[in-house]
Amino acid sequence: MNYRQLGKTGLKVSEISFGAWAIGGPAMAGDIPIGWGDVKEEESIRAILKARELGINFFDTADFYGLGYSEKLLGKVLKPFWNEIILATKVGHELLSDGTINLNFSKNYMIEACERSLKRLQKDVIDVYQLHSARMIHLEQGECIEAMEKLQQDGKIRYWGISLNTFQPDEEAEFFFEHNIGHTFQVVFNIINQVAYENVLKKAVENNYGIIARMPLQFGLLTGKFSKKTRFDKNDHRSFRLTPDILESASDKLVLVWEIAEKYRVSKTNFALSFILNHREISTVIPGIKTVRQAEENSQDIIKLSEDDLKLLHEYFNSDLIKLVEEFRSAG
Repeated sequence: MNYRQLGKTGLKVSEISFGAWAIGGPAMAGDIPIGWGDVKEEESIRAILKARELGINFFDTADFYGLGYSEKLLGKVLKPFWNEIILATKVGHELLSDGTINLNFSKNYMIEACERSLKRLQKDVIDVYQLHSARMIHLEQGECIEAMEKLQQDGKIRYWGISLNTFQPDEEAEFFFEHNIGHTFQVVFNIINQVAYENVLKKAVENNYGIIARMPLQFGLLTGKFSKKTRFDKNDHRSFRLTPDILESASDKLVLVWEIAEKYRVSKTNFALSFILNHREISTVIPGIKTVRQAEENSQDIIKLSEDDLKLLHEYFNSDLIKLVEEFRSAG
């Protein structure tokens, strides 16, 4: 496993890390699935331990994943190893009694939520605390920034950042640059969705922010394991995000991508992760890991892509794949 600096935090993180949304298991917001379907706790535990064995030292979760279950499971398994593990979690989503999702970035809520996360994680301090998709209105109101600064002063968190909007990350990122706040950005960046490349990634590295790349496999599309006929269980959020139309469109639009990947003689998953980590701006990438097999597949050595192929993939995004991004935006 190779390691990279997480921006100005000084933390050295594994370039392949553990995305812990999926191990949160099935969860619902009313009739909307917000998890990845059924998981087996025993297999999740084995996956966590295998990831650590393979050199993964950065685990990313959120208090909303499995409505707290993901944090609780990580605490159960990793408590003996917290001195060697870097833990990132998120705050700001809450499920109301009527089943709706509320974005709550008030100072009091965040401070209380942090205490609850620490208890579930069985940890004294959170290494990287992230605003979970906070919008400009929340940043301008300022309470979320005050909360982060207080939590840092009180020793509850070491560093903090923001998980940026999937489709329009520029505005919130620019707010951080202008006000010189926070330490990290978590941003969607993969072969299919390169929206953040020009205005976030490049500026972030200039300002020494650590970049955590999420959704590296675009809900599994970039593993090459899905077909036009793939369908998902009703308790899996992909049941409404990876619609039959999107699966068909992606299958057609990824043909060129797979043609480029073939000459490298690696798995499609490895090619997709390598594309991301061939960008010096990225500190770490966090594929979701549910099984030992996924931990092993995702931890394979990253390959070097040619400059011509990187350029071609960037051009293909701007000419054709961006249409697929719009389909995802419409699907929610």
